[in-house]
Amino acid sequence: MSEIFALTLGNLFLNILGRTPEPLPSVSSVSWQEAEIFAVPTDSDQVVEEIVADYLEKVAALGFSPNQQGVYLQSEWAYLGDHQPEMPMSAASLTKIATSIAALETWGTDHRFETLIHAVGKIEKGVLQGDLIVQGSGDPLFVWEEAIALGNQLNQIGIREVTGNLIIVGDFWMNFRSDVQNSGELLQLGLNSARWSRIVQQQHQKLPPKTPRPQVAIAGLVRVENNLPDGARLLIRHQSLTVAELVKQMNLYSNNAMAEMLAQSAGGADLVAQMAAKAANVSPEEIQLINGSGLGVENRISPRASVAMLMAIEEKLADNPLKVNDLFPMAGRDNRGTIEWRSIPDGVAVKTGTLAQVSALAGVIPTQERGPVWFSIINYGPNVDRFRVEQDKLLQRLAQHWQLTPEISSEEIQPYLGDPQRNLKVEG
Repeated sequence: MSEIFALTLGNLFLNILGRTPEPLPSVSSVSWQEAEIFAVPTDSDQVVEEIVADYLEKVAALGFSPNQQGVYLQSEWAYLGDHQPEMPMSAASLTKIATSIAALETWGTDHRFETLIHAVGKIEKGVLQGDLIVQGSGDPLFVWEEAIALGNQLNQIGIREVTGNLIIVGDFWMNFRSDVQNSGELLQLGLNSARWSRIVQQQHQKLPPKTPRPQVAIAGLVRVENNLPDGARLLIRHQSLTVAELVKQMNLYSNNAMAEMLAQSAGGADLVAQMAAKAANVSPEEIQLINGSGLGVENRISPRASVAMLMAIEEKLADNPLKVNDLFPMAGRDNRGTIEWRSIPDGVAVKTGTLAQVSALAGVIPTQERGPVWFSIINYGPNVDRFRVEQDKLLQRLAQHWQLTPEISSEEIQPYLGDPQRNLKVEG
């Protein structure tokens, strides 16, 4: 370009002097339609349309009304097939896609919920002469392993007995129990290995070898208070898994309790629906929620909105090393949870949804020709097992049509529940 500029400037002076300028060299041009980004097909796919039509005919032949089924597929640049794409339908646990968006919008991927441990009274010779206070902030995955690690940390800072009460403040939930009093009683049990039931012992055996068995005997009662008692001093900051890890665990097992807790902490079902609709750029009518889990037919989401929400998550993760398939179960890598017995092609990340008469499936297919292809299937009828079979067959046909490019790591990474490094001692 600099050479052309120099020639152009020289020709200008020649024109001024009345001389004939040299002809400019020709430069090859590329029209915007031929730019590299448009190498991905932007037109429809007749084969995919036929596969979708065959699927709907099969479902109808099984006796299920086509008016109660929804399908939507699209790539980044083309709509590939649909049936009633904008109709809000009972979507069961596809609701958790909206909850996932709300969690990412509210906290981001790296946030950790803190459970703060306070004390009132002196610590002398292993005895806390007063109350032990637990202040929760909404950790949805505080389970036996976490209680064991916390108990060991209390032992390390010199507490083996508490003469007073165990006081619970804030949103402290344990073992997926939303009742704070009950959660406090479970924690009291988990801190003291002398009282462990068989199930707690089994969870301890899953921890690394030589993990100590904590002994924090609390003489008093479990009490729920609204505020920290006067004179409470902070001892330990217990941190949860990251939000990204929590969302993955929620989606992997379609854990309703975790979803309800995250949705509650994010502001409730109405706010979750609003955040999801805004992020997905769809009408609020296409995302109607009464909770964050999907329990109840009143949770209604359109097939198009399901896809748009997944694409919105991928866009939000654009500057993050994580992708959608890191937050949802992926066939060929995650052989646990809701996809354990499914026949989904390897590399396809999905979110399942099931109620008594609802079977739903949404996710992303990694293809060489089209890039990521996003899909949603929502079925309504009395035979959810048969719906699952037909959904898997549909994905298998699509996989046969496209060459898939799955990104599957050689080893599934599981979160370390009960990691002692997430208990941070407060100095002083």
